[in-house]
Amino acid sequence: MTDGAAYDSAEHERRRDRLTRWRLVLGGEQSDGIGEAASLDGEDVKRDEALRELYDGERRSGLGASAPRVARWLGDIRGYFPSSVVQVMQHDAMDRLGLTQLLLEPELMEAVQPDINLVSTLVGLGRVIPERSRATARAVVRVVTDELEERLRAETVQAVTGALNRAARTRRPRAGDIDWNRTIAANLKHYQPEHGTIVPERLVGYARRSHRVERRIILCIDQSGSMAESVVYSSVFGAVLASLRSVETRLVVFDTAVVDLTDELDDPVDVLFGVQLGGGTDINQALAYCEGLIEQPGETILVLISDLFEGGIAEEMVRRASSIVASGATMVALLALSDSGRPSFDAQHAAALAAVGVPAFACTPDRFPDLMATAIEKRDITAWAAANDIVTAHEPDPSPNRKSDPSDRGDRGAQRNADGSLSRLVT
Repeated sequence: MTDGAAYDSAEHERRRDRLTRWRLVLGGEQSDGIGEAASLDGEDVKRDEALRELYDGERRSGLGASAPRVARWLGDIRGYFPSSVVQVMQHDAMDRLGLTQLLLEPELMEAVQPDINLVSTLVGLGRVIPERSRATARAVVRVVTDELEERLRAETVQAVTGALNRAARTRRPRAGDIDWNRTIAANLKHYQPEHGTIVPERLVGYARRSHRVERRIILCIDQSGSMAESVVYSSVFGAVLASLRSVETRLVVFDTAVVDLTDELDDPVDVLFGVQLGGGTDINQALAYCEGLIEQPGETILVLISDLFEGGIAEEMVRRASSIVASGATMVALLALSDSGRPSFDAQHAAALAAVGVPAFACTPDRFPDLMATAIEKRDITAWAAANDIVTAHEPDPSPNRKSDPSDRGDRGAQRNADGSLSRLVT
C-alpha cells in the first residue's frame, strides 16, 4: 500500500469514527443528517441501546421502574463508557427517569459507580433509606469521602500548617526557620559594600508551631437541598482540619434548626448521615449560635457556607454578621463549596454581607486550602479572591428570566457539551 493510500485509509477511519460518535449522540433518527454514513459495530450497538434506554425513554419502554433491570443497565454502561461519561449518565438517569427511589434497593446501589452526585443524592434521601439498604449506602458514601480526603488532605494540611507557622513570627528563629527575604529586607541598612554582603543585626523567622490551639475554625453549613455537594466537601474538609492539633474545628449545620456535629467530625460519613437536607433556612439563628462559640475573636475564622436565601429576618442576619466582624473575628461566606459551576444564590444578601466586611463568593474544593491559609494569616480575603479571578462583587442578575426566590436553588448553572460532559460557566 502506498503512503497516499495509507493516509486516505486512516483519514477515512477518522471520519467514520467522528460520524459514529455523532450517530451515538444524535440517536440515529432520520433527521440526524448522518444516515448510512456511519455504521455501528457490535460494541457500538450496545452503547447505542444503553443511550436509547436513558435518553429515548419517553418514546420507548425505557428503563422503567425495575430495580434488577436498572442495576444491569448501570453495570453495562460502566463497561461501555469512560468514568466521566458514566457519572453524567447516572446523574441524568436520576433526573430524567426518577430513579432516586430505586437507590433504596441495595442491589442497585452496589451496581452504581460511586461519585459526588450519587453521594449528594443519598445524603438527600437520608432517613428515608430503609434499614436493609443503610449499610450499602454508607459503604458507597465512604468510597467517595475516602477518595476526596486522599485528594484534598495533603494540600490542606500543608496550607494550614504553613500558614500557622508564617503567622507566628519570631526575632530569634532557629537556623532552619529563618525567613531570609524578610531578614535581608530588615537589614539592608547594614550592607557592607567593601565585603559585598549584609551583616544582619536582626533575624526574622518563623516560630516553631506549638502544641496549643492557635486558630479556631467554625464551619457553618446550610443543609438546604441545593447545598448537598457543598455539605459533602465540607464534611471532608472538617475531618481533615479536625485532625490538626493546632486547629480547633467545629462543624454546625442548620435549616430552621441548628445542629452541632462537631463530635462526629472524625468520620465524614457519620456527619453526612447526621445531616437532613431540605426544609427552610434561618441563617440568622445559625450565626447567633456560632457567635456564642467565639471566645477568642482574633483567633477565630467563621466560614458560612450558604446560598444566602434567608428564611428568617435578613436584616438581623446582616447585623449579626457585622457584629461578628466587629468583634475581630474573620468571617467569609461561601455561596458554594463545589465543582458544579455557578451556584444560584441571593445576590442582594451577598452584597449586603460584603458591605459589612464579609466577602461572599463561590469556591472550588481545590482552592479552599489556600483560602484557609489566607484567613489564618489574616491577609485580605477579597484581594486573594481577586488574584484568583474569583468574582466577589455581587449584583442582582438583570436577566428577565432570572429567578430570585428560593425555588431557584436547584439550578447549578452548568452547561452540557456535545460529548455529554459538563462545563462550568463561572469559576
